[in-house]
Amino acid sequence: MFLFQTNPILMAPWHYFSNCIKEGGIAFKKAHGCEIFEMASKDDELNNNFNNGMNSMTKCIMREVIKEYKDGFNSITSLVDVGGGIGGAMFEIVKAYPHIKGINFDLPHVVLRAQKFEGVDHVEGDMFEAIPHADAVFLKWVLHDWGDEDCVKILKSCRKAMPKKIGKLIIVDAVLKLEGEGLFDDIRFITDLVMIAHSSSGKERSEDEWNKLLKEAGFPRYNIIEISAWPSIIEAYPQ
Repeated sequence: MFLFQTNPILMAPWHYFSNCIKEGGIAFKKAHGCEIFEMASKDDELNNNFNNGMNSMTKCIMREVIKEYKDGFNSITSLVDVGGGIGGAMFEIVKAYPHIKGINFDLPHVVLRAQKFEGVDHVEGDMFEAIPHADAVFLKWVLHDWGDEDCVKILKSCRKAMPKKIGKLIIVDAVLKLEGEGLFDDIRFITDLVMIAHSSSGKERSEDEWNKLLKEAGFPRYNIIEISAWPSIIEAYPQ
């Protein structure tokens, strides 16, 4: 992750912040003429750098997710990881809970680099169009890449992919606390700046903002579980 974040391609947008404040626009696009996912789909080195960085962080964070959310995974028989990259998170889940049938779902150029894991099927596609069906949907560091309108579209796709009565959405993402003084609160605001630098309209969100998004997308109930890491687990239900 350090190598990814200090890649000159990733550093360049930070120098366009003042430009964006004065003129509007997207920092990454001002620096490179396109958005990050478009560039990664055409640049193999950046794509590998991105996937390896995310995978290394996934190993750290998933240890805490699996430890803190064991009761939540026990009740699931199938799980689709939307935007799951090269499959690291799904592998960790299936390794700890082998009864789960895992689906790792991402864009074609990402799945192409995915590792083969027993119990995990890799499926390529577009989360804005359709998501493979499963008992539950897993979203780790996906929604913070997108603005509210796109998040609602993604969440509605997730809702369609799960059974209404027993379905569950599991989000792993930051929950901002505006007056927070905890160990990870400053880091969450730093990742908010990273979203400004590297995404088109992404951001970290407070509980009120998560509540609004989930309800608009058809998830009236949710629960936030704090773990020993900067993201939290947000479980949400379609009824």
